[in-house]
Amino acid sequence: MTQIFDADSHVMEVEDWLPSFADPDVRDQLAPLGLAKAGKGAAELMGSLPELWEKHRSEDIDPSVISGPKGWLAPGALDTEVRSRVLDALGIDAQLVFPTFALGHFASSKDPDVRYGGARAMNRAISAFCADDPRMLPVGYLPLNDPDRARTELDLAIQAGVKAVWMPSEPPGDFSPAHVDLDPVWARLAEARIPFVLHVGGGKTLNRAFHNNGRPLPTDWLGGGENLRAKDLPVLHHSPEQFLASLVLDGTFERHPDLRGGAIELGASWVPTMLRNLDHAARTLGKRELLIKELSLDPSDYIRRQVRFTPFPFEDTAWLIEQCGPELFCFSTDYPHPEGGRRPFEIFGEAMSGFDDTARERFFWRNGAELVGLS
Repeated sequence: MTQIFDADSHVMEVEDWLPSFADPDVRDQLAPLGLAKAGKGAAELMGSLPELWEKHRSEDIDPSVISGPKGWLAPGALDTEVRSRVLDALGIDAQLVFPTFALGHFASSKDPDVRYGGARAMNRAISAFCADDPRMLPVGYLPLNDPDRARTELDLAIQAGVKAVWMPSEPPGDFSPAHVDLDPVWARLAEARIPFVLHVGGGKTLNRAFHNNGRPLPTDWLGGGENLRAKDLPVLHHSPEQFLASLVLDGTFERHPDLRGGAIELGASWVPTMLRNLDHAARTLGKRELLIKELSLDPSDYIRRQVRFTPFPFEDTAWLIEQCGPELFCFSTDYPHPEGGRRPFEIFGEAMSGFDDTARERFFWRNGAELVGLS
């Protein structure tokens, strides 16, 4: 079996986890963790976790852990030592580690001190979780609303040890993520070989008005009221696609050829159409737009060179590779979240069974490893 790069995993936070890493002047201004998106019973579960997590430390962990309990109930949900044993059991050689709920403490705050102070705490916390196992690659967080503060926080995040930086996929204000004022951020990421990543939850999904159809609103798939419903899934990629299209067509990837990015837990069925639409846009409108004239590659080639994507287990990964080639897509488990399914190794292994060893090695290891500078 080839090496395994897992492009998506998570910690499962508790109320005091992120605040314990925050500076004193920010700590008391952080919002409560908020567990509405976790479904029914999440708040009640918190009291039982210390005993359960202590039990995990003495239990054997084998490959069946991927199909076992999810969320806070999963081994290694917020315990580095146990997560290391999960990686041992699953044969994972490198794993990006994202937060789950911690952004709720600060990311939507209108106070820039809270927004950036919370991001600083986030970057410290996730780096500390991963510090004792080099296979765990901490994913920090960086708001782009203030380009000067973003550059400062990025330097601090790199010093803290983050290996990738999650950015919101919405415009950071009344300006584009491709605005020239953000070029120092993209340049610093490229220099440090640290990718930006977009992730579900980092942008708007379906406008709430579309859920107002005059009928009772169904609960989300976790039994709560704040997660995804069926109508949200087909549009998950809209905000990230706009973000990436801006970086391509406004020349950010042209100016920063060593910059790398990933679109994680956003599906990938939209990628073939995006590649074609980017090239259509350049061919039909490029003669009238100076920035497009300045591109030295076809727009789709910037995506191929600099961006990677994670398919959902239920998508047709073989078709995606047939349409786009083997260089764009990465394996992921989403551990310990349930969205990754209970059989990701088998499902993706079956999808890749018709391809040669090079394509399989790309999907399971090299595409992700190259994203973070491991290969």
